[in-house]
Amino acid sequence: MKTAALMVLGYLVGSIPFALVIGKVFYHKDVRQYGSGNLGGGNTGRVLGKKAGLSVMALDLLKVSLVALLAKLLTGDDTAVAMACLAAGIGHCFPVFAHFKGGKAVAAMYGYLFGLVTAAGRSPLYFFLPLAIFLIVIFFSKIIALASIVSAAAVTAYVWWQPEILSVRLVLLVFALLILVRHRPNLERMLRHEENKVKWVPDLGGRAGKKEKEG
Repeated sequence: MKTAALMVLGYLVGSIPFALVIGKVFYHKDVRQYGSGNLGGGNTGRVLGKKAGLSVMALDLLKVSLVALLAKLLTGDDTAVAMACLAAGIGHCFPVFAHFKGGKAVAAMYGYLFGLVTAAGRSPLYFFLPLAIFLIVIFFSKIIALASIVSAAAVTAYVWWQPEILSVRLVLLVFALLILVRHRPNLERMLRHEENKVKWVPDLGGRAGKKEKEG
């Protein structure tokens, strides 16, 4: 019963649309009406600026980590932590407070990983390994979607090779698959060599990249 209650709570916390809140409260804009229309940090940054985008990313990450902390404190069970965080990730992607149209699960996955490190005592590599891979991929490709997918796949493979409980592995696998599915339009554009690139990453060739349609 505790796990079920925590999953409901996790979904509700994950459903908090920080992109919508920050946009409307501080900028008087609904980010769903601009750019990709996605309630993620990427689209928020593109519409409202880098400060707003980073704030949304941080808050989306922390809301899932908070769910992990609460689940750990209330149950002491890592399976409950995993299930509550998965529910939070689903809430992030399909928020009840924003007509079930939310983000693409990337910040939620990182929030889960951060929660595993800070609340469940896992190795810091669970969080910093995919973060490093994300930064490397985005530096060379300048495509956020590609960096998100590659880092999710890498950390999933890494965790599956660790002496980890099955629920933690499976939930991370679900996050990775969710990220892949939510980025399907980006993958299709990449296959056609039409995916735009971010401007804020230095170009090794000295040319500015195009802004990516990602959120």
